[in-house]
Amino acid sequence: MKLRQRSIFTAVAAAALLVLASGRMALSDSLGAATPSSASAVAAATSGCGKTPTLRSGSQTITTSGKSRSWILRIPDNYDNNRPYRLIFAYHWLNGTAQIVDSGGSDGSVWAYYGLKQLSNNSTIFIAPQGINNGWGNSNNEDLTFTDDVLRLVENDLCVDTTQRFAMGWSYGGSMSFAVACARPTIFRAVAVYSGAQLSGCNGGTQPVAYMGIHGTHDSVLNISMGRQLRDKFVSNNGCTPTSPREPAQGSLTHIITNYSGCRAGYPVVWAAFDGDHTPSPNDGSTSTSGARTWTSAEVWKFFTQFQSGTSPSPSPSASPSASPSASPSASPSASPSASPSPSASPSGGSGACRVSATVNAWNEGLTEQIAITNTGSSTVNGWSLTFTLPGGQTITNGWNATYSPSSGQVTARNMSYNGTIAPGSTTEIGFQATHTGNTGKPTAISLNGNPCTIA
Repeated sequence: MKLRQRSIFTAVAAAALLVLASGRMALSDSLGAATPSSASAVAAATSGCGKTPTLRSGSQTITTSGKSRSWILRIPDNYDNNRPYRLIFAYHWLNGTAQIVDSGGSDGSVWAYYGLKQLSNNSTIFIAPQGINNGWGNSNNEDLTFTDDVLRLVENDLCVDTTQRFAMGWSYGGSMSFAVACARPTIFRAVAVYSGAQLSGCNGGTQPVAYMGIHGTHDSVLNISMGRQLRDKFVSNNGCTPTSPREPAQGSLTHIITNYSGCRAGYPVVWAAFDGDHTPSPNDGSTSTSGARTWTSAEVWKFFTQFQSGTSPSPSPSASPSASPSASPSASPSASPSASPSPSASPSGGSGACRVSATVNAWNEGLTEQIAITNTGSSTVNGWSLTFTLPGGQTITNGWNATYSPSSGQVTARNMSYNGTIAPGSTTEIGFQATHTGNTGKPTAISLNGNPCTIA
């Protein structure tokens, strides 16, 4: 995405030096803001469930810490006030704006909310807050309080799953996401920090939070060592086995994703290092950046959507492996996600009766596809494989919520360890990113556990 990066880099560097030199942006030891009423993250639904909403998608204002602050809200087009929704805060970079996060900037809707809005297929509520002076200094915790107050307002009006709150952002926005992880570990289920550093403080920072870090190996604004420090705090908090992940060599124009082993159950740590500079949208094989072609959006979406709705992990240590239990670094992109598939030897249970709907978002040479699988049978499916035929010229490069093999032709998607059960009438969603040579059609000949599916 063309973000006028050089001027932004300079501004961020100046901010970084100011913060690191003076420490004036560090958070105080105590929070002045009241936490949202659902701080325990035990209940799956908020008080907004069942209400006719008064909030609408678009620009909003709120008075918080004695100031009028603006933010943008995006509610799913088919919003159902009886369905608890996933919620994602997306923080902008220094000199960025909530409007650019919301619109996707020069890349358009394919990059809105760092590319996650199109991948969500109307399954998620998105919030883009606006920072003071286009940054996230978090003086006297005012940006944390702003986050709290917006969250409280939204949850009193809309139906939100309190176990499915997430935060993400790039550069200064990544730093703010890190501050959220430190200070609100029982509120937010996971964070994704793109090219961040400790610029917005870390109040607390002793409890586990599922954490994904993405950073360029030769970042000229916020050195990758700063990102590693943020990552290592949650490697420690989450009980993961410390390691120095393999990172791509300069000139390779690739990325490497490492899933830490030994983490507490439900608290994975993922590190994605790429051969590149200060950007949220690197492209493998190129020094250019593009939100339409980057691998980061699919990886972050896969990370966020691995967590099951309605359950919160225990805060106590556990010997169980992480939800992303790969013991060693793995090169990426890959046709299959790094999380492990279900240990079940073969699918069992359920009639296999199914309905499938697919949504394709395509651009010049790429596309993403979201597939919803509904069990229309009378019994539960325990372990599943979805077989489908891709149109000629399409090749899967990455996927989420399933493993995919092979990457073209007749493909089989198999469940992960966390989504192998589909109750009667229930739906599970999977998706993938692919390249194409002109044919952007949907898959055909779809079957679940060998039984043909109705295509919606």
